[in-house]
Amino acid sequence: MSASALESNVLVLNRFYMATRVINARRALTILYRNCAEVIATEMDQYVSYDFESWCELGQMAAMEKQPGEDYIQAVGFELQIPRIVRLTRFDRVPIHSVRFNRKNLFARDGHACQYCGQSKPTNQLSLDHVVPRSHGGQTTWENIVCCCLRCNGRKGGRTPLQANMKLLSKPVKPRHNPQLVEAVLDPRYACWKTFLPVAS
Repeated sequence: MSASALESNVLVLNRFYMATRVINARRALTILYRNCAEVIATEMDQYVSYDFESWCELGQMAAMEKQPGEDYIQAVGFELQIPRIVRLTRFDRVPIHSVRFNRKNLFARDGHACQYCGQSKPTNQLSLDHVVPRSHGGQTTWENIVCCCLRCNGRKGGRTPLQANMKLLSKPVKPRHNPQLVEAVLDPRYACWKTFLPVAS
C-alpha cells in the first residue's frame, strides 16, 4: 500500500497558485520536508495550507478518521496522508503550457483505444501508427500519429487507411492541454485539482 501510495500523483502549484506540473508523492514529500513547498488541502470548502510539520501533526490527530479514496503511508507511530496538491513557496515563474509529444501523451489523447477498431487495450498491446506512412512522406506529428492495437497495425502495414480499407475513428489533432492531466481529473482521487486546471473548466 505504502509503495503504491508513494507513486500516486500530486499537483504542483507555483507561488501564484498556477499549476506547473505533476510529480509523484515521494518527490512531493521530499520538497515538503525541505520546506520548499506547502500542502494545499480543502476543509469545509475552503483551501488551507500546511507546512510539513503541521501536516504530520494533522495526520496524527486524524489517524482515526481516514477518508475513503485517500492514500496513506506508514510513518513512525501514525499514518501520513499523501497530499493531492502542493504549492511551491519559492517558485513564481509562469508555467509554459506546451504539450510534450511523447508516447504516454499520445496514448492518453486517444484514450488508450485503437483509432481503427475502437478497442481499449493495455499499453503493452498498443502501438503508434503513422496514418500516412513515412514511406509515403508522412511526418511524425500529432496530426499523423494515432494509437493503434497490434492487430490493426499489422493489418494496415505500410499503407494509408484508404489503401488498407480501414477508417479512422477520429481525426488526430494536437491537444490543447496535457492529455495525462485530462485523464487525471476524471479520477475521483484528483477531483480537488479541477479548480487549478484549465482542462477542467
